[in-house]
Amino acid sequence: MKTPFPSTSEVPVSRRSFLRGAGVLAALPFLETVAPSVVRAGSRVPLKPPVRFGIYTVTGGTVSESWVPQELGNLGKLPSILRTLEPHKEDLVILSNLSQSGQGDGRINAHEHCAYVHLSCADTVGKLNGKPMASQSVDERAAEIVGAQSLIPAVRMGYSGGETSFFFDRQGRSLGVERNPRMAFERMFKGRQLVAPNWSRRLAGGSPEAQPLGSKAYDAQVVDLLLDDARRLQKQLGRSDQGKLNEYLESVFSIEQRVRRLHERIAIEAVDLKDPGPSNPHAPSNLPTDNAAQDQMVRAVSRNPAIHGDYLRVMTDLMVLAFQTDTTRVCSLGLGTDEALFPGVVTVGYEHHAHTLEHHGNAARVEDADPVAREGCRQIHAWYSQFFTDAVAKMRAIDEGGSSLLDNTVLLYTSYMADGGHGTKNYPALLAGGAGGKLKGGRHIAYQKETPFANLYVEVLDLLGDRSGEFGNSKTSKKAAYEGRLPGLV
Repeated sequence: MKTPFPSTSEVPVSRRSFLRGAGVLAALPFLETVAPSVVRAGSRVPLKPPVRFGIYTVTGGTVSESWVPQELGNLGKLPSILRTLEPHKEDLVILSNLSQSGQGDGRINAHEHCAYVHLSCADTVGKLNGKPMASQSVDERAAEIVGAQSLIPAVRMGYSGGETSFFFDRQGRSLGVERNPRMAFERMFKGRQLVAPNWSRRLAGGSPEAQPLGSKAYDAQVVDLLLDDARRLQKQLGRSDQGKLNEYLESVFSIEQRVRRLHERIAIEAVDLKDPGPSNPHAPSNLPTDNAAQDQMVRAVSRNPAIHGDYLRVMTDLMVLAFQTDTTRVCSLGLGTDEALFPGVVTVGYEHHAHTLEHHGNAARVEDADPVAREGCRQIHAWYSQFFTDAVAKMRAIDEGGSSLLDNTVLLYTSYMADGGHGTKNYPALLAGGAGGKLKGGRHIAYQKETPFANLYVEVLDLLGDRSGEFGNSKTSKKAAYEGRLPGLV
């Protein structure tokens, strides 16, 4: 009998070894879904360089007069915080006057309030039984749209968490973030060879067709055993426990489909290994060598700017690598910490603690803020921007066969606060990339004051294929504007 898939000697990872832990499979975030079918309804669906969505968000807001250009329309000389992006300004769209209006439920502090509304744009956020609650965050909505087309629906990495929880599922429950860079790398690439998809061949229909799994496959047997055990147990449980088991079964029932998709991905990557795309992926050069090294790096982020910079660089490189290898098409980096120290980065005054500078450097009126502290904040945000610039430059340099990775990405650079004083008006908002030719760069667009930030997410989701025309409070905010859209952006 002809095997429907390449032998394990021909593929980057053994199916058996990958699925040996199938009992844990449903609990691993990076395996929520895998690659899509390359054959649907009996006809081939051609693939092309996909549009990726990246979120690069840092703490502390910004210093608006050093972020927002004074001129509208075509970008001239960039403000000082964004100055390192000057060589790439034709790939940038700067947006001003976007704001948040969601309310807190009285059980959260100002940092939590800003964090929970940041990517959800919920009308109301708060806590339930001590746990963060909001509405679905934009990264999760994006993963629902394009996540099934890559190995991992959405990747979330960085230092965010606790008070700075940004990511929420459809039920409004907080989602975890991978803080350790080596762990993030291994979850994405362990057992796989780094290979760039050959999009030119895929466009020409050169991807292999996957066949149905045989009923005796090892992984199918695992699914059957899980389901049999669950059904037997279900008869012995009370109503409350049956509800919990049903939630588990929802995950187990989907494993068979995930297995099918995984096999399809294995077959596609096997062909790419023999005939790869024009770029050459590499693991980040400063990836910690072991668990002790990565733990040391993570612990030192808030104390040592040099190590903090290494951390930002490796996380940025992991995002670029994940996009380049089509491991995911939705990646979020929640970077920085308000508790970080910045000696050497901040060169004015005597204070180097970010949180202290944020409060002293911001006030209801800018003229009432401490000018030295405000300059310290400006220096910190200019420092953050250089790492975002590195991401833009690397993505511009990656050839995907006639277009660059940056051409095929929409990358948001922002912060969870508008300013370090917990401000919610005029957030820093910058888009980089061409979104597959749909987004024109080199512009500054100012909208009416307090336009909901959710409107921007509606536009980004539309670029990914969502035609619902609504997200978060884009239409329910008291400050609703432009019928929930951003005219002139696309």
